[in-house]
Amino acid sequence: MPLSEQRKDYLTEYKKAKLKRVPLDVSKEKYEEIKAAATSVGESVNGYIKTAIDQRIERDTQPT
Repeated sequence: MPLSEQRKDYLTEYKKAKLKRVPLDVSKEKYEEIKAAATSVGESVNGYIKTAIDQRIERDTQPT
């Protein structure tokens, strides 16, 4: 079912207000490595990268 114009407008405004795009350039070989790792755990590449970032932030912000 195609999106209505109202829904498209809402999604566009939501993205502008709530999301920030972060371009990420990786070599084709690294992308394939990330994709394989994500697939092996049943995640999308985007979800896999977000999880990795969250884990790194958690690890780096824990008191020593």
